[in-house]
Amino acid sequence: MMTATTASDLCFFASADDDLAYRDAGTGDLVVLVHPGYVDHRYFDDQIPALVSAGHRVIAADVRGHGFSANASKPFRWADDLGGLLRHLDAGPAVLVGACMGAAVATDTALEYPELVRAVVVSGGGTSAFEHSDPWTVERAAESARMLGAGDVSGWVEAFAKNVSGPHRTVDEVDPDAVRRMREMAMHTVSKHTVGEPNWHVPLDDPWSRVPQMDMPVLAVHGALDAADGIDMAERLVQTVPNGRSVTIDATGHFPSLEKPEAFNRILLDFLRTL
Repeated sequence: MMTATTASDLCFFASADDDLAYRDAGTGDLVVLVHPGYVDHRYFDDQIPALVSAGHRVIAADVRGHGFSANASKPFRWADDLGGLLRHLDAGPAVLVGACMGAAVATDTALEYPELVRAVVVSGGGTSAFEHSDPWTVERAAESARMLGAGDVSGWVEAFAKNVSGPHRTVDEVDPDAVRRMREMAMHTVSKHTVGEPNWHVPLDDPWSRVPQMDMPVLAVHGALDAADGIDMAERLVQTVPNGRSVTIDATGHFPSLEKPEAFNRILLDFLRTL
């Protein structure tokens, strides 16, 4: 499943550096979904109906430079963008759910704006101080950089698709619809950018040292077939906060909410009922 979203289907927040897009659905306690890098809010198409049916208001945001949100034209921080959106919505505090890059966005926002955050759920990541040492992850990053540096968008999309399978499977062993969805979203986002453009994102300074201050509940959802880095960063987060725990979904990789949506949704809704 992936909706054929157009800009007319979305809401837009007028940030300090042009408009940021988001989908707004349902009513009730607020859950904000933050997608992985290079894709967009449609990554959570399988979660939005389940959350709405359970009585939640759901905001699925497009991070700056992704999907239907504006590209950056000056330095920015993920926490400020999402914090600004939460203040604009005036509907919190929110439960933030983030995958990979989205996990970093959610955690950074909880560190900078704890009054706006009720709880955090992550998979495949921790803070914006990424820790990549696993050889498979390092090679994927290098391959992607080579493709983008050469302006080979199609080659880059194929390299990106390997993140869906992870180090323990081939892309052909993954649900082809999941791979197709990721390819389509990645092509849409990368096509918004040009080779050699500045990277305006500013990460938080030493966020890991501040993680023990996060006093809201934090849940990590691991894919059992994920690369070690994805599991380790999320596990470090829940082991460092005062109120953290983790759960693992078998037979899935870096994107458990995409590959095993029913299992992920069940875990997420069970967690929300404890808040």
